[in-house]
Amino acid sequence: MTKPKSQQIFETELFPHMDALKTFAYHLTYDEADADDLVQETYLKAHKFIENYDSGTNAKAWLFKILKNAYINEYRKKVRRPTQVHLDDVVSIKTEDEANNQAFHDLRDEIFEQTMGDEVTLAMRSLPEEFREVIILCDIEDFSYEEIAKTIDLPLGTVRSRLFRARNMLKDKLKHYAFMMGYKDIRGIKRGEYDVEEE
Repeated sequence: MTKPKSQQIFETELFPHMDALKTFAYHLTYDEADADDLVQETYLKAHKFIENYDSGTNAKAWLFKILKNAYINEYRKKVRRPTQVHLDDVVSIKTEDEANNQAFHDLRDEIFEQTMGDEVTLAMRSLPEEFREVIILCDIEDFSYEEIAKTIDLPLGTVRSRLFRARNMLKDKLKHYAFMMGYKDIRGIKRGEYDVEEE
């Protein structure tokens, strides 16, 4: 018996991203139960609006956008978090140098594969939500800047600005820990892995 097309789409295109959705949801809420609820709500909404999804396109980005909207519309209301406006919403910065961006990704492998300890998790958690989410989407989930802009409904320049600031905030929080772990050339880490503006 042939499976309905929507079921095939869920099995082959949507369900494989469940773990990534759980990671993103957890880093938004820092609560396992709330993260699970968000993921469940995401798939319920995906099922409801499956006709809006074009099979074979970017399923991951589509699901992440649904999850982000569910978080804004439901979780935030539940905890009554105030909306904050940041300077980077109206100011964009210089485009990142690709070599510097690649160097950051080299460090990313070490940071996010849990080889640097709980300090990184704590530093990530201490970032404001809007900065934390761009780090997760870009440096953990490998979304392009364009995909991030669509997922969280921001101008491309704001995404670049926010990511620049997020990386530098994370760098500042991890400076001492990096030194303790043997990264003696902190200045080198700054220029190679985080900073994107030229001197």
